[in-house]
Order: sequence, then C-alpha cells, then structure tokens
Amino acid sequence: MKKIVHLVHCLDTEGPLYESIEATFERLKASFGIDFAPSRANLKKLQCSEIKLNGLEGAVAKMLNPDILDYKPDWPSIYSMLDDAMSDEFRNELKDSFGDGWVFNWFCMDHIDYKINPRQRDIGYANVFDRYLSLKNHGNFRRDGLHFHFHPMSFDRAAHHCGTHYFAHSDSLFRILAYRVINRQWFPNSYRPGFNTIRPDSHWFLEQFVPFDFSNQAFSGVNDQPDLVDGRFGDWRRATTSWTPYHPDHDDHESAGNCRRYIARCLNVGTRFKLLDMETFETAFKEASEGKPVVVGFADHDYRDIRKGVRTVRQLLPELSKKYPDVQFKFCEAREAMRSALSLPAAEPVKLELELKGNTLRILADKKIFGPQPYLALMTTDGNYIHDNVDIHKPFHHWSYTFDEHSIPLDCIRKIGVAVNDDVGNTTVANLDLGNGEIKHKTW
Repeated sequence: MKKIVHLVHCLDTEGPLYESIEATFERLKASFGIDFAPSRANLKKLQCSEIKLNGLEGAVAKMLNPDILDYKPDWPSIYSMLDDAMSDEFRNELKDSFGDGWVFNWFCMDHIDYKINPRQRDIGYANVFDRYLSLKNHGNFRRDGLHFHFHPMSFDRAAHHCGTHYFAHSDSLFRILAYRVINRQWFPNSYRPGFNTIRPDSHWFLEQFVPFDFSNQAFSGVNDQPDLVDGRFGDWRRATTSWTPYHPDHDDHESAGNCRRYIARCLNVGTRFKLLDMETFETAFKEASEGKPVVVGFADHDYRDIRKGVRTVRQLLPELSKKYPDVQFKFCEAREAMRSALSLPAAEPVKLELELKGNTLRILADKKIFGPQPYLALMTTDGNYIHDNVDIHKPFHHWSYTFDEHSIPLDCIRKIGVAVNDDVGNTTVANLDLGNGEIKHKTW
C-alpha cells in the first residue's frame, strides 16, 4: 500500500503586476469600507494594526501584509527571483523522500481583449506562456509542469478584474487555446481557475477537454476577509476537505459524482485566506497513513516572491514526517501527481488522423479520448483564431467538420489544429497547414 503525500506547487503564472499606493487604498475601501488618504505612513500604521478599526485591525493587516503587496512590476524583477528559485541550490535545500528537489507547476495565463490595464499586465497572446516555455531548456526546469490558468472577462474589461462567466463577455478562452494549439502545438491536461472559481459553464467546458483540475478550495477555518465571503470567489463550501481527488457531479462540481475529470484540493500560500497551515497539512499525512490517495495542491503567484511559499511548506514537512514516519512525501508535476496517487495506468498517447476531403475535415482517434469531442482550433487567413464544435460520428472516437457558409468557408482558413487528452492526461495535437498540406503531430 502506497503511503505518499504528493505535493503540487501550483503557480498562477500571470507575469508582472504593478499596483500604485492609491490603488491599494482603493482596494481597502472596496473590501472593508475603510477610507484613508493614500500614504506610506498610513499604510505602515495599518500593517502594524496601529489604527483602531472596530475589531478589523487584524483582518486589514492581513490584507495589507508587506509580503502580499511585494509585487514584481516587470519581467527583470521576476527573472531575478527565478534565477535563485529555479537553481539547484534552492530546489535542493530540502529533498523529498525520494531524493528529489522542489518542483514548480506554471499555470500560465494569457492577457487579451482588455480595454483597461492599470496594473500594467503583459498583454498579448502567449506573452506570459512563451516566457516560461523558453525556460524548458533550462536544466532545472525539466521536471516542472507547464499548465493552463484563465481569468474570465469582467463586465468592464479591466485586466485587474476577474469575472465568473467564461463565455458571456468575451470568447478569449477559445481564442487563447486555439492560438496555443496552432502556434505552439500545446494543449492543457491540468488547469487552475482564476480566483479559484468554477461555475456550471466552466465545469462543463472542462468536462469536455481537461482531465485534471486543481481548484477545490474547501476550507473549514475562519475567513475574516469581507470581500471573499458567501462564495464570492472560489465557492467551495460544499466540497470535501479530503486531499483525495474526486470526480465531480454533473450538476454540482463541489459534490462527488460520475463526471470524468478529477478535481484536487488546492489551498493557498502567501495570500490572505484559505491558507495551507499545519492543521490542514497534517490531515493529508493522516489520510496517506490510512492508505488513501493524497494530492496536496498549494497555490500562489509568480508576481510575488515564490520562494516564500516554498519555505512555508518546507518548514512544516520535517515535523509531519517525524510524526508520520511511515508516510513519504514527493514533490510532483501536476499530471505526475494525479497519475501516481490515483494509480492511473500507463498508456500510449492517442493517435489522431486528419483527412480533408473537399470542404469536410474528418478526424479519427485510434482509441477513446477524454471527452466526447476534440478541441478544434482554426486560424483564418486574416490572422484570427476560432474554436468550434465538430459533428460527432462516434463519441470519443470519430468526428467531422464542414467548412461552408454556415460555419466558415475553407478558403478563409490558413491552419487547422486538433487537440485531445486521454483519461490519464496524455496530450496529442495534430496541425494541418492548408498552405502546403503538411500535417504535424505532437504528443506529450
């Protein structure tokens, strides 16, 4: 019987973030209804709980914690941090039970379609993703994971706001994934939602395409942040606090059911609520000691000093290892953790066959894929990116798509991409270039 705590450090990878002191005090007013003149002196007093706030002193100090406000405003400051964080020396300060060093999982976000950008986000397709993709050649990066993170568009299209509906205000989700399929031959097998928020629309979207979802923020502790109550962001009040991943229910992603994907629990480090602490962490070791499959996700952001979150977890591990000597712990890439914990069988990636006859694309898979249809990505001749549903001949196996006046004429298309996962997270992408008829395949 395996008794392993699989540790998955999830980085919501969004690139640089700038916040003026005026914006910090605007957030304070929006969250707590407290209106102070923006100044470094007032900020310091609030951080030290030196101003009476009718019992809110601790909660406000938590929100304004200097570590939380220590944003990396540009890429040089992020790279300076990464130079140390990704070094062998830092990764190996504490090795896991198998003699391996720390593993990071970069859940990369694209910022597109925004009209307002006061936090100076890096706007553009794959601008953040490509930075971390380029690090794959870095020797210390090879065990790290490269995954997907997304913030749905808000009503005001502000890059520092996050909506809850994935499709109502923008089709950016579809275009971001289409861009990555066509231009990077990449598609996610693991996902982290913006603001930890899943709703029915995103729940059912993920059920079609992505097998591993690190979103469950069920937490039994006290939340003293008034802007984050009643399920405002990351409503996981009905979900399990177990560290065993579960299949969600079709109508309630917080309940166990018969859906295909796995949802893993993922608490926070380096922020102001739902924090991974000794008490919550110990339940993972206890469950592992009982022979349960355990995956411990914990999340923070690349625009803060990620080394602080690493040290937080490292400080807890020696005591827990001593208390549970029969339990091992393992630093993991996200897909690796799910496969190992859940004893998912090894499998060859799906082989995709694309055939274009006339104006109809036929798609065949040599075995069952994760969802009922593949992800179809189209690049138009004028450089736009489109996603569409396919016609299903045999669910999970055989499909077609017709280019005509009801969809889009074939002569308006430059490239076609098709992406799938299987049940154990193997990813396959097939791309067809209509300019030269070449088909390229990539699996991982």
